[in-house]
Amino acid sequence: MPSSMAVFPCVGYRKLIPWLLGQPRRMAPSRSRGSLGLPFSLCSMPADLLWAGRRSQLCRGASPGPVWVLLPRYPTVRHSSSIRASAPPSLCWPLHSSDTLCSSSSRSTGSKMSSSSSSSSSNSNDGQGKPKPKSPFRKRGSLQSTTSPDLCGASIPKPLKPQRSLPGTPVSITQYPIDLRTSMEEKYKEIAEELFSRSMAESEMRSAPYEFPEDSPIEQLEERRHRLERQISQDIKLMKEKSVDTVDDGFMERAMPMEKEYQRVSISGEEKCGVPFTDLVDAAKCVVKALFIREKYINRSMQNFCKTTTHALLELGMKPLDLRVYEDIPETPVDADAPVHPPVSETHPYDNQDPKNMPADTGYGCKMVDGVVHVYTKKTNMDKSAELDLPYPDLKEYIADMNVMMALIINGPVKSFCYRRLQYLSSKFQMHILLNEMKELAAQKKVPHRDFYNIRKVDTHIHASSCMNQKHLLRFIKRAMKKYPGEIVHIERGRGQTLKDVFETMNLTAFDLSVDTLDMHADRNTFHRFDKFNAKYNPIGESILREIFIKTDNHIEGKYFAHIIKEVMYDLEESKYQNSELRLSIYGRSRDEWDKLAQWAVKHRVYSDNVRWLIQVPRLFDVYHTKKQLANFQEMLENIFMPLFEVTINPRSHPELHLFLEHVVGFDSVDDESKPEHHIFNLDSPLPVDWTEEDNPPYSYYLYYTYANMTVLNHLRRRRGLHMFVLRPHCGEAGPIHHLVSGFMLSENISHGLLLRKAPVLQYLYYLAQVGIAMSPLSNNSLFLSYHRNPLPEYLSRGLMVSLSTDDPLQFHFTKEPLMEEYSIATQVWKLSSCDMCELARNSVLMSGFSHKAKSYWLGPSYAREGPESNDIRRTNVPDIRVAYRSETLSEELQLITHAVRTEELDTIDEEDSLSMGPLPAGGR
Repeated sequence: MPSSMAVFPCVGYRKLIPWLLGQPRRMAPSRSRGSLGLPFSLCSMPADLLWAGRRSQLCRGASPGPVWVLLPRYPTVRHSSSIRASAPPSLCWPLHSSDTLCSSSSRSTGSKMSSSSSSSSSNSNDGQGKPKPKSPFRKRGSLQSTTSPDLCGASIPKPLKPQRSLPGTPVSITQYPIDLRTSMEEKYKEIAEELFSRSMAESEMRSAPYEFPEDSPIEQLEERRHRLERQISQDIKLMKEKSVDTVDDGFMERAMPMEKEYQRVSISGEEKCGVPFTDLVDAAKCVVKALFIREKYINRSMQNFCKTTTHALLELGMKPLDLRVYEDIPETPVDADAPVHPPVSETHPYDNQDPKNMPADTGYGCKMVDGVVHVYTKKTNMDKSAELDLPYPDLKEYIADMNVMMALIINGPVKSFCYRRLQYLSSKFQMHILLNEMKELAAQKKVPHRDFYNIRKVDTHIHASSCMNQKHLLRFIKRAMKKYPGEIVHIERGRGQTLKDVFETMNLTAFDLSVDTLDMHADRNTFHRFDKFNAKYNPIGESILREIFIKTDNHIEGKYFAHIIKEVMYDLEESKYQNSELRLSIYGRSRDEWDKLAQWAVKHRVYSDNVRWLIQVPRLFDVYHTKKQLANFQEMLENIFMPLFEVTINPRSHPELHLFLEHVVGFDSVDDESKPEHHIFNLDSPLPVDWTEEDNPPYSYYLYYTYANMTVLNHLRRRRGLHMFVLRPHCGEAGPIHHLVSGFMLSENISHGLLLRKAPVLQYLYYLAQVGIAMSPLSNNSLFLSYHRNPLPEYLSRGLMVSLSTDDPLQFHFTKEPLMEEYSIATQVWKLSSCDMCELARNSVLMSGFSHKAKSYWLGPSYAREGPESNDIRRTNVPDIRVAYRSETLSEELQLITHAVRTEELDTIDEEDSLSMGPLPAGGR
């Protein structure tokens, strides 16, 4: 017998034959060199010796014991779903279903081993007219066993010649080395026997051709790969520990290297964007111009502009704007191995109310001119004193830039270009997920202790007056009725009313109250009905109960409301990892609103490390003007901003307000955006002092004067070493598109942004500038857009800076953790992965108004850098692969734009440009 023959280990043929017949296609053998294409290994041994030892038993056909089955060394059975062009013809062997391999009637030396692929072509001496037998291998998906034709062994079988395989049974042939012996030879028999018995048991359990075993080979391979990755990571950690003399305390799990290697998708060729180069250049100029406009306004107001975008614009060689940048305030750096939770202050922030410990008076004076506050060096005789150089964009400049932006978003070629790029970003992310999802999941599993539940999350859009759920408010009202029934809570016609009197006039007792009685949850009747939604803020439909329980300015000085807010804060502190940015209202009806609000917070000690405040300004000038509470729009602006300038110039004049402002992070502009606007903001618009019309000013009018005054205030506070404010309005929930234009130019972040789905140019610009968008799908579902149409998953896939927020838990949520409820529903409906959820949570922290020091603890000391270096997976649970993908994709998009612009000089895109960049006609809308 030739020494090139390969032999099976000694196995029982009673088990071998049914096992070979019953193997499903899932048991695809390995293609690696050194394997014979079977689930167990064969060893090369002296075949003649083995054959001689068993020849008598094989020929007698009587022994039921183990049998050595001889196979040629070349053929390999392959289960494959496709036939490669380079693969040689296939061979397989039909086996007999009886107990014996040889029968006495066919024991001649001329008997041959027949091929199941072609019985007529297994030997060159065979006849040509024999019919082809059916293949013993089953069709794809079948798990039922079959019987095979009779097989007779021979003393010296001849090697089978390669033949073409039958359709449906593609197999391949691989050349193998002669010596296949390994250190596992002694265990081959045990492994093979175990595999045989397991496959026999599985084949008996299968009852239908469409059923597949639970322990699929894909899962086994993935599990084996994960074990290998864990072993490699452990080896790397051991190697690094040996190479480092000192061992750091804290997060030593970070010994693993940063994940920078992953499957990347790139586009090659001269025209990467799919449009002619001339169209690319024109569109790129418009996009770059828009980014420069935003950079100018954001930097002037000392808000945060994306660093990656800043570097890309600087590469164009444009001279940076002279923005009077101040020196950074030195801060104590956070150590890389510091704990996740910032240290808690031992003293309450409202304890230090002594004016002597506050900054001294500067002696400056201020007054409002044409809707914007101007600051002078002296309080007296300000007309003759020098004015401080506190820059802000004037009205003419803003209107011109607004016209450029409005023309840009309606330009046809630019819209087509931006739409194509957005579609490309969506497709690229799907490819990234397809190629790297398992790597991202493996990276998260390697991080000890950290998961979605214990990473930091910030509710970036939530109103204080509705931050509790209905059941919470109901329990508090019942508790107040039992505890304070005789407390005077309201003055009606000069007569005081107790809490008991108020409910007696409604013929209600504490027992009568229920969640259904409160009727504060938004339902189908509030869809596109903002008036009905506002009415839901009134418990039991009574505005007097709203004033008593969820207002800061009432007869009891907001006592009940403070208690409810503090209970919500306690729940946040108990959760550890959830934070909120609550909105409190300043209406602009009187100058003392700020002092009353600050006194409410300080008196009732309404503070938590988990909460920061935003001040929302409702756009209700027309209502106040109709009630004769305001004479003109400038009076409203003075009531809002003059107290802030006064407390900045002399903190001792308003000590409570000074303490309260330390925890206020910015301004919000709120109201129903779907209300029609009867005025277009342009140079012909009346100044605020002259706005005495009954019509409400347009959205952009409100936003510009809020921004202009905030910009001057920020420069003044920066001079004094105080923290600054940002603008984060409600924008793009409904109404016209130009709201989003104003938001893009003036705001650091926005809330909602639903209308970006209809404006590809603006959506692309929001992506390139990484403008934060706090989205509230449950709120939108009840008011303006059904849940399944919400664009949040689309925004996330394209790389926009989006986060999840609750808006109004009182109207939209049912549990005491509304933010987790929001994440839970979004994950279930849109099938978000753990990496997606953690990315949303990380975005919420980045766009929040919490301090740089707090973010350094929550995200890592390097969070402000660019790329994967900014990420600390031990704190964020976001894989470095995802952060690297986002950073690289954004850089590539900016590179595409800036490279196109670099080919020519950046032309000034004015109102007479060939791209129809002109102001909209007065009747255009």
